[in-house]
Amino acid sequence: MVSAIKRKTSLTLDAEVLDSAKALEINVSAVAEAALKRAVAEARRKQWLTENADNFAAQAAWHERNGHPLADIMSAPGAASWNT
Repeated sequence: MVSAIKRKTSLTLDAEVLDSAKALEINVSAVAEAALKRAVAEARRKQWLTENADNFAAQAAWHERNGHPLADIMSAPGAASWNT
């Protein structure tokens, strides 16, 4: 298992929520880290989609003009829509 380098930081949290978490023995650092990982992944996904939007549009336009290159052998649901 690879150990990640940890860095101290300061967070400002709602006092009542923090007290409740401590009373329930919730590891606030672990919860914050997990939430931050999810937020970073979602932000990267959105950024990637935005950065590649022109490519997606170009691919869709190509498919509109030419149809799907494998349309004649596709058997998945929706395959018939590529033949039009």
